[in-house]
Amino acid sequence: MSEIKELQAVRKVCDQLKETITCDFVGLAIQNQTGPDVRWHYASGNLNDKYKRITVRFGKGVAGKIISSGTPMMITDFPQGIVGKVTDYPIMLAEKLVSTYAVPLFFNAVPKGVLLVGKRVKYIFSAQEQEKVFKSSLDLEQMLKEHIL
Repeated sequence: MSEIKELQAVRKVCDQLKETITCDFVGLAIQNQTGPDVRWHYASGNLNDKYKRITVRFGKGVAGKIISSGTPMMITDFPQGIVGKVTDYPIMLAEKLVSTYAVPLFFNAVPKGVLLVGKRVKYIFSAQEQEKVFKSSLDLEQMLKEHIL
């Protein structure tokens, strides 16, 4: 897989989404081509570069849970009400995120990636914001399908 962060179109979609829904953070995670682990490949609005070193197991953290379930997920007041330990959510900790909404990216009808938007305050993402994230995820799927298995 070529480096996703170098794809100008991917950066543009993520940056536009960040502006459109006025969130603090947008991240893109993709499951590794070999093995079940999930890695964050691109971030906009990040506080640091820790996201580049985060790898989560399939089914763990926001990205792992989204990919294993294939369904969107919203966290409105981290760490309240989460399933598992706080340390199972490294992207939330590294970026000091309190609220997130994340959707799966599908490749060949299989969830292999995650588009996540986040805020550093308690927040509930509206139906319109969720729809914008979903539409952005479809755009990213089209752009990335030649870079993913």
